[in-house]
Amino acid sequence: MNVIVLRHKEFLPADLACQLSRAMLTSQRPTALHTHDFPELIWVQNGRIREYGPKGHTDHKEGTLLFVRPTHAHALQGKGEDAMVVSIAFDPKVIEAIGQQYPQVANRFFWGNSERPETYTRDMQQMADLNRAAVRLERRNGTALDATAFLLPLLSELIDETVSLAAGAPRWLADACAAARNPDVFRDGAAGFVRVTGRAHAHVSRTARQFLGQSPSEYVNGIRMDYAGRQLIGSTDSLAEIAADCGIPNLSHFHKLFLAHHGMTPAQFRKTRQRNTVQPVL
Repeated sequence: MNVIVLRHKEFLPADLACQLSRAMLTSQRPTALHTHDFPELIWVQNGRIREYGPKGHTDHKEGTLLFVRPTHAHALQGKGEDAMVVSIAFDPKVIEAIGQQYPQVANRFFWGNSERPETYTRDMQQMADLNRAAVRLERRNGTALDATAFLLPLLSELIDETVSLAAGAPRWLADACAAARNPDVFRDGAAGFVRVTGRAHAHVSRTARQFLGQSPSEYVNGIRMDYAGRQLIGSTDSLAEIAADCGIPNLSHFHKLFLAHHGMTPAQFRKTRQRNTVQPVL
């Protein structure tokens, strides 16, 4: 296919940092690909679409997000009736600034180097949240601040849902690491971690040590102690309640894990990180 080049200055005024549009896609097969000099976020609002690239095509269902970088030659086609996408074009300077400010986005989203757009899936509730954020963006002035305020919560949420592991790590391990952040999983310790993998404990343990440098128990205990720290700072719950909420009712064992992870006792941690930041005393 031929390639058409779109430039943001052709449709984005100098005082705007983003533009949101909604489009119903025809079922006609595209005759050309296009690239552009700006990053674009696309999501499938309704129906199914086919995304074409230089090396073939990929079908996407409702709820799919696509992070399209300027180097991604692509074209879209509706599959079936009522195929609708939402597209937000961003001034490249906004995306560059976010990349410089937040190292957590490096090598992913708009800042990666994949040959095809990175894709993520949103469920019904997440799509509702995304669409509400899009409406708020539309009602504002389209400034760099508005564009950044839209993107940061979405990026933070996506990062929280995914875990980046070393090359060669199996996808099921990354999925288990992400799932282990859920209290319903980490409360069960290593057993919860192994359960979500659907694999044998011995195999999970070997793979975790290879790619995480930790046993499943050590990995989950780290998550538990991070959670306990947040609860000590952000709540008035007793230590016994927090320990039980972590799935560690034995307070002696909880103290030992917490001290090893944070370098101080739970009481010292709460005093230093909660009370002394609000009502410091000599």
